[in-house]
Amino acid sequence: MLYIVATPIGNLKDITLRAIETLKTVDLIACEDTRHSKILLQRYGINTPLTSYFAHNQLIKGKQLIKLLQEGKDIALISDAGMPGILDPGYQIINLAIANKIPLTVIPGPCALLNALVLSGKPAHQFVFEGFLPPRAISRQNRLKKLAGLAHTVIFYESSHRIIPALKDVALIYGEKEIV
Repeated sequence: MLYIVATPIGNLKDITLRAIETLKTVDLIACEDTRHSKILLQRYGINTPLTSYFAHNQLIKGKQLIKLLQEGKDIALISDAGMPGILDPGYQIINLAIANKIPLTVIPGPCALLNALVLSGKPAHQFVFEGFLPPRAISRQNRLKKLAGLAHTVIFYESSHRIIPALKDVALIYGEKEIV
């Protein structure tokens, strides 16, 4: 079984009891950065072996993980923070598991996009998640222009080193529209 396990976004206490139990009982944990994940695992006395699974090794490691799953091993997939498969390479191993008819399940927990949506106070009955905006200003502005006509709440992720230029472009394209 492939367990897709949500991990805390910032506060290590934001983990579910089911996630802790799953991480303790699987045969292997696949994670983006073993150094980062060890902090969480040490906090909860989880001694399950770790293996890295990230953008630059996903092709080779994905095949290895599928082979282990086919041999009957249970593997937990975690990201550095939040729900695996959302803007990280987790979706690749999830697709491989589906293609190979490997059973999989989600252990729910924190998800930054849903937390942001709810905390915004904006309408949540219809929303669009755009992930990360393009890094270059012209591409970012063009993407924002395409989305400007939507009546839905629009959610973006942005890196800390690009937040100011991104907000300037949002202001340029959206004008006085309230943002959160």
